[in-house]
Amino acid sequence: MVPNDPAGQSPEALWEGVRRRLRASVPDSTYRIWLEPLRIAGAQGTTLYLTAPDGIRTWVERRYAELLREALVGAESGLTEIAFVAPDDTGDAAPDSPPTVDLNPNYTFDRFVIGEGNRVAHAAALAVAETPSEAYNPLFLHGPPGLGKTHLLGAIANYLHVNAPALSVRYTTAESFTNEFVGALRSSGAESFKNRFRDLDVLLVDDVQFLQGKQHTEEEFFHTFNALYEGGSQLVLSADRLPSELLTLEVRLRDRFEWGLAIPIEAPDLATRMTVLQRLAQEAGLDADNHDALGELARRIDANVRRLHGALTRAIAHSSLTAKPLSSELIAEIIPRRIRKDEPTTVEQIQEQAAATFGISRAELVGPTRAATPLRARQIAILLTREKTDLSLPQIGRLYGGRDHSTVLNALRRAEAMLSADSELADQVNNLRSNIHKASDSAL
Repeated sequence: MVPNDPAGQSPEALWEGVRRRLRASVPDSTYRIWLEPLRIAGAQGTTLYLTAPDGIRTWVERRYAELLREALVGAESGLTEIAFVAPDDTGDAAPDSPPTVDLNPNYTFDRFVIGEGNRVAHAAALAVAETPSEAYNPLFLHGPPGLGKTHLLGAIANYLHVNAPALSVRYTTAESFTNEFVGALRSSGAESFKNRFRDLDVLLVDDVQFLQGKQHTEEEFFHTFNALYEGGSQLVLSADRLPSELLTLEVRLRDRFEWGLAIPIEAPDLATRMTVLQRLAQEAGLDADNHDALGELARRIDANVRRLHGALTRAIAHSSLTAKPLSSELIAEIIPRRIRKDEPTTVEQIQEQAAATFGISRAELVGPTRAATPLRARQIAILLTREKTDLSLPQIGRLYGGRDHSTVLNALRRAEAMLSADSELADQVNNLRSNIHKASDSAL
């Protein structure tokens, strides 16, 4: 511990004055997360010495040193400089750090391959990791499975674990949240569950679409969200679609998910897929410059990174078992080229099958009529188009008579409500799904 300056007010009294200035100059969340953990270590000459846990201390020294110095000078104590020292062995300089978060260590920002489809999502996630509760709150990442949403959530958690270990950070999935909540109700009670989830600095929840239809869990998550948000904690969420498209989720939750920033993650382009494969090949001890084989694989697998990884693993195993070199010929032999149907053709199949099921023409299905049968058929067809294609709501609207985004969204909600209330219609739609699947198979 650095000795105190015997002249003037005590360093402790001086620090209290500095803290009041800091609290007035930064958002509450910034003060609570980064500045409140600072503790006075003493003063000597014109320097005030502060201490905090390693992650907090390093971050504050890099980002807030000038702010601290200005607050110190403003206190008119004769001290003009701030310095940081490590906590002493007594541990009285800072509170205990939270327990280690068990996360996949491969989920880091350095290992995330950036492309055109995920560049903005990566930048937003990094901003949240660097300044939790200051950048975007909540941050909502959405897109199909396998594109890196979980990686980015894990990267945020791992970054904070290393750089701000004093923060309480929790990563979970909507399914795990549900299971823990149900388990708590059956055993220790809801209070212990609330204590685990509402006393956090950062909460990251993956796949929030799985909260849909779970009334009691939705209610609990609503209150958890409110408690954390109002307390200045950072929330990061992911789903396979926009909040507005989580049709059976409570409106008040969908509304809250849109309070911050919602960013899509799109499928990787060819260049990004090649970069991913080269990195995976290098980690597997293969020739990362084998552009022929990796390029052939990148052209054949274009759905998501997860499938890309699986296909490379399959190719490596086949090469090893058959003693054949990993080549473009081997890739062509074991990885079938995906036969892509144009999106309008796929939608055409859905429309034709839906029209036939409801006994109307395809022209009536996509036309302007609002007669009961065509309207119901159209709403069901729009729902199935959303299920079976990657089209956005505006794109779907254009294929159903030039309807706008809000009309398509309304059709989806009405279709979901009809299927929930009418078991006979639900059976009819299940048969329609089967017919569409058969029609798709026959087209290949």
